[in-house]
Amino acid sequence: MTAHPLGNGGRLAAIHGWLLLLPAAVLLAAFTHYPAVATFWHSLFTTPRGNRPARFIGADHYRDLLADPIFWTALQNNLVFAAGTILPSIALAMAMALWVNARIAGRGLLRLAYFTPTVLPMIAVANIWLFFYTPDYGLFDQLRGLFGLPAVNWLGSGDTALGAVIVVTVWKEAGFFMIFYLAALQQIPPELGEAAQLEGASRWQRFWRVTFPLLMPTTLFVLINATINAFRLVDHLFVLTRGGPDNATSLLLYYIYEVGFKFWDQGYAAALTMVLLSLLATVALLKFFWLERKVHYQ
Repeated sequence: MTAHPLGNGGRLAAIHGWLLLLPAAVLLAAFTHYPAVATFWHSLFTTPRGNRPARFIGADHYRDLLADPIFWTALQNNLVFAAGTILPSIALAMAMALWVNARIAGRGLLRLAYFTPTVLPMIAVANIWLFFYTPDYGLFDQLRGLFGLPAVNWLGSGDTALGAVIVVTVWKEAGFFMIFYLAALQQIPPELGEAAQLEGASRWQRFWRVTFPLLMPTTLFVLINATINAFRLVDHLFVLTRGGPDNATSLLLYYIYEVGFKFWDQGYAAALTMVLLSLLATVALLKFFWLERKVHYQ
């Protein structure tokens, strides 16, 4: 009888390893993979109502989705929102981290001030900014009035509403991302910057040639989180605009909420959710198979 190549000790080690992974695997399957598969399954059926059970309709919801103008408006708004929040949030977070990492007076208080928006509840943040944006009485219009400028309905105009929501999001997220950059900056050996300085490199050259490349793994992590956040915003819209005016600030997840819980069309909401999951899955694949190879190096 041939002995197992791993031996009893190897088998026990393998079983021990799988047992350690089992709780995480169960949670991942129960709260990530199963809901995704169930959502796709529900997207192939109509929504049950009263005595009328759900009926299999195949890809009809996806065909309706292609002809839905509100879906395309929400998707376009979400792409504009992502473009307006991801890079500005990352750039602002990096700039703040570089500043508070320097030897300046009161940097502890400055770090606290930058991080404070992150710990505030989303609804509280939205209400604060709702006061800022209030026509005539809000902070922004009060400041404009000092220069004789007319009042602006920031959240009630289709030209400014989405931009106003973008500003709130950047203000909320930049402080959170700053913490990661600050931690990364403190891990960079100071000898690298000192060596570049001795070689005659300017401050900008030291940042671009030394600091920035070493921050790329953190930038990748922050980029993925910022992208996910850009497609899951709901809280601010409830308070600030409720998707208006005329769907000017309706984002994809908010539209899914409206379809699923306001109009009670859960089958169509499931199809919309699959579109959102596909977008996020594309981002994840881009991270693991392309970007990650370019930022991790020896």
